[in-house]
Amino acid sequence: MKKTILLLAVIILTAGGAAAKDTNASLRVQGKCNMCKTKIEKAAKAVEGVSVAEWNKETKVLRLRFDDSKAKLDNISQAVAKIGYDTDKDKAPDEAYSAMPNCCKYRE
Repeated sequence: MKKTILLLAVIILTAGGAAAKDTNASLRVQGKCNMCKTKIEKAAKAVEGVSVAEWNKETKVLRLRFDDSKAKLDNISQAVAKIGYDTDKDKAPDEAYSAMPNCCKYRE
């Protein structure tokens, strides 16, 4: 009986710890070409906890799925901005934007 109760307690605690919540979110990200798409998605996926990052160059929307116990939308936005792409939350540093290839430059 004690073993059964102990086993149930372990199962409940393990399940509770593994109950991380996947969050779906989207973020507007400036960019122009397929090279932008590759770089934006790679930067987003480099954030621990991000499992899906798909950027649409026509709509400028980055669709995300991430474990909200490991990643936050603000961190993902900052990672994308850091490599030169403005988001609806963060402006890319001028140095990062200036270093991008001309085909990727979206600022007027």
